[in-house]
Amino acid sequence: MRLSVLFATLICFPFFANADLKQYVASLEESQWRVSGNNPVMCRLEHDIPSYGKAVFTSIAGKNHNLNFTLDMWVKPDQVTEAKLMSMAPAWRPGVVSKEITELTYQKYFSGEVPRNAAWSMLAELESGMQPTFYYADWYNESNKIAVGLSAVNFRRQYAQFKSCLSTLLPYSFEDIAFTVLTYESGGTELTRYAKAQISKVQEYLAYDQNVDLVLIDAYTDSYGGRSANEKVSVQRADSVKELFVASGIPQSRIHTMGHGERRHVASNLSIDERARNRRVVIRISKPL
Repeated sequence: MRLSVLFATLICFPFFANADLKQYVASLEESQWRVSGNNPVMCRLEHDIPSYGKAVFTSIAGKNHNLNFTLDMWVKPDQVTEAKLMSMAPAWRPGVVSKEITELTYQKYFSGEVPRNAAWSMLAELESGMQPTFYYADWYNESNKIAVGLSAVNFRRQYAQFKSCLSTLLPYSFEDIAFTVLTYESGGTELTRYAKAQISKVQEYLAYDQNVDLVLIDAYTDSYGGRSANEKVSVQRADSVKELFVASGIPQSRIHTMGHGERRHVASNLSIDERARNRRVVIRISKPL
């Protein structure tokens, strides 16, 4: 281990003084960052840590500017483990003071995760040339200590691409469109103005998210008109929505439609507003966890 790293570690963690410290961090030649999943529903910034796993920053579409960090370990913790995340100066920046970012708890059999604010702090430290480093006791032998660092070498260019991706994320998430109710004008397949805006959002999201595995479309009518005619209208409504989703790239085999006619009302049919609520298509979308 480089003496500067060892000295800084002993200052921050005096209980490491009589222990072996095993360090995992990419060398100057090995350090690479890459942006993957770069689209309006997800941005992902990854960094390989040799012989250990990889570091992953992820932000997904939604109302809030979210950020998740995962330390994806090849070998998951065998027990609940306390860890500390520090911002350390690399060997070529002697004299720069290290600082604590946060304290963490690794859950058994899970990769390490970092709270949102701490994840943003990690990115800021990397951008300034620092090396976010996780310190913890080996869960197989507590007398051995582990240090896992993220190298800032080759970080800035990829981080610029990651930030550019963040600026294109949709302002709504999968949860916002996974259950959608569309309403119709009286008779036929004409959507209301609000419903048209809703279906446009769903279409836009599905055009980018390739992980959708099932779309269920159930169509209903009010009770005006003959029962047989209403059945046909509901089928037409379901099929018209299906066509929109097929155009968005969803395979037909993953889309299931059903026209229920005037069955299963959610309101009475005594007023215009109540009949409008019954003229609807319910869309339910699922994808693997």
